[in-house]
Amino acid sequence: MKKYVPFKTTFFGLIALTVFMASCEEKAKEPKAKEVALNMEPAPALETPKRALSEAFKKYWYAGNAEITSYELTQARYGQLREGKAVLVYVTEPFLAGKQVKADGHNADNIPVLKLNSTKNYLTGIYPYSIMGSSFYPVADNRHAVKVSTSVQEWCGHVYAQLNNRDKFEITSHSYFESEADQQLQLEKAVLENELWNKIRISPNHLPVGEVQIIPSLEYIRLRHAEIKAYKATATINTDGDMRSYTLVYPELERTLTINFTTAFPHTIESWTETGKSGFGPNVKAMTSTATKIKRIKSAYWGQNGNDDIYLRDSLGL
Repeated sequence: MKKYVPFKTTFFGLIALTVFMASCEEKAKEPKAKEVALNMEPAPALETPKRALSEAFKKYWYAGNAEITSYELTQARYGQLREGKAVLVYVTEPFLAGKQVKADGHNADNIPVLKLNSTKNYLTGIYPYSIMGSSFYPVADNRHAVKVSTSVQEWCGHVYAQLNNRDKFEITSHSYFESEADQQLQLEKAVLENELWNKIRISPNHLPVGEVQIIPSLEYIRLRHAEIKAYKATATINTDGDMRSYTLVYPELERTLTINFTTAFPHTIESWTETGKSGFGPNVKAMTSTATKIKRIKSAYWGQNGNDDIYLRDSLGL
């Protein structure tokens, strides 16, 4: 364990620290701002028109299956590259607006969403990292993600952070460090990096391009201990035959993310790269993480939970 050095934080610096825990090698800093109560009212009425769903979209996404894709992962962590696996699971489901959870049944205010559950698993020396993110994005493509969450587990402890889209973005965080503990706060709305992975699958021609204010992924903010806020980014999209690439460049963060997906529907994500700082202190360096598709299947996986279904993981190379 390193010795930790306290420092003064700005209000927004405080937000970053209260939302995302310090790593095993960094001590949590002492929060100094009052907590902000969550607004428990549903999100306001839609302000932009719904996009019409194509027949191809309905046939692909409403056939009773999820789309599961496995990836070979090379992840930069603590200034070294780690080998592991990543999985993206996309599925449509009804989302209950008021409670902001998956609906158990039909409700008048249900929001049809495309949900993405993403996982990463890799080792850092003797101990493992397990990361999962969930983003719930309206298939109507007419508002920000209605909910985003991220959890990180490793042998030092775990953290959970959740963003709800109400009058503002409302965030709650639970940390295993005493000085962070349980926190609640608010952010002004901006494009969420987390939601862009869903938008690619629904409407890639309407991805934001040019100079855009974007809140980086909750995973990135947690692992780099960055302030949770909107950062200026330059977004570009390029087409090369049957493949397209969506790239975000964050100058302040010295970070570039590129997501490669198929030009034709259903715009499947084939790979991605992320270049940025890894490590801390004198060991920090620029490194590139990569993920490359292994296998993709369509499956009602939630019903394949018996011991005799374990062999199905072989079909994903897991």
